[in-house]
Amino acid sequence: MNFRNFKMVDYMVYGKGCFAQLDAILAPHRMPNAPIVFFLDHYFDGDNAMKARIPLRDNDVIISADVTHEPKTGYIDELADHIKSTLGTVSGIVGIGGGSTLDIAKAVSIMMTNPGKAQDYQGWDLVKNKAVYKVGIPTLSGTGAEVSRTTVLTGPTRKLGMNSDFTPFNQIVLDPELIANAPSHQRFYTGMDCFIHCVESLTGTYINQFSRSYGEKAQALCEEVFLHEDAWTAESDEKLMMASYAGGMSIAYSQVGVAHAISYGLSYLLGTKHGIGNCIVFNHLHEFYPQGVDIFHKMVDKHNIPTPQGICASLSDQDIETMMNVSLGLAPLWENALGTDWKNLMTADRLYSLYRKL
Repeated sequence: MNFRNFKMVDYMVYGKGCFAQLDAILAPHRMPNAPIVFFLDHYFDGDNAMKARIPLRDNDVIISADVTHEPKTGYIDELADHIKSTLGTVSGIVGIGGGSTLDIAKAVSIMMTNPGKAQDYQGWDLVKNKAVYKVGIPTLSGTGAEVSRTTVLTGPTRKLGMNSDFTPFNQIVLDPELIANAPSHQRFYTGMDCFIHCVESLTGTYINQFSRSYGEKAQALCEEVFLHEDAWTAESDEKLMMASYAGGMSIAYSQVGVAHAISYGLSYLLGTKHGIGNCIVFNHLHEFYPQGVDIFHKMVDKHNIPTPQGICASLSDQDIETMMNVSLGLAPLWENALGTDWKNLMTADRLYSLYRKL
């Protein structure tokens, strides 16, 4: 039997205030006349104090990462082409922001050294050349993008990640102080992304002790933060940051499931953000994840965070079919959720019905 040999993040620094070490972390990786590019989440566009903390040297540049929509392959191509034409060789790429910004940083670092277009690498193990040095610094916690071996992108025909050994960050900086002031709705939806992918991993057919050990801890931390404690304290910041890390580690050796498979279709057609999309779908998946959905409903009620309803009510059958095609293209997710016979279990009529409920 052959076991998957995963490439994970090379280095991690964790702790309140560790962002201040970024300059020292980057120093050994700087090359002569090769700047470092910092992708800063556009949430910080007007935050001069945050920008002042970024350790710019020589020709380093800050690029505002537009995460109004889920990252698209075309946007990645534009960014990579711009950097190549204006800066040439770079010493590294640093992503500072939420999961979308981290995915942008990972994808651009890959496209700096690989030919063609970003859409060419949507899939599993299609990237052939080592990416440039890259660092991930989350300012939201929940997606697990800081530790995953994928960067999720919406392409011309599908939403699918660049899943490869060249995708993970070389370095992550986990500073709980950076997530303290995140908007409450965004913090909740992103935290629920972590909770949901833990439920999917722990109940899936791919589950193993590696994934279980991380997934159980991540889910427990999410429940502590959003069910039993004040979700907005410094201690909760630390717990949520570690839940995101552990949740990302859990799905590294397993998979997500029905909620993610269906929400990818929403994101592709409607541009629904990942965290809220998972909440919209998970809200209707009691038949697949009864215990998890019950807990989810309790957390929603406790924090009075609305889950949008009826977003598919006015869509045409052709629109639903488009989303179904995106969803059904994610075979590993369905197999994890339903087993090897998933194609017979998740019929077109059943999936159509699920989309119409959203």
